Amino acid sequence: MLRTVGYAVGLLLILLGLIWIAQGSGYFPYPASSFMINQSIWILWGGVMAAAGIAVTVIISRLRRRG
Repeated sequence: MLRTVGYAVGLLLILLGLIWIAQGSGYFPYPASSFMINQSIWILWGGVMAAAGIAVTVIISRLRRRG
């Protein structure tokens, strides 16, 4: 159960990070009134969030291997 939650959290962080990167770079301008569109700081924060999601996913997968 804990591993499933860990994978879900990791994948959610990756997905949100990619959305933030896309909005910050202007490739995903939805909603049109979003303050994040074409703001380069959100590319950085999205990268940090996606990297955190990858780290969570890797840690969970390594814990799974150990048993």
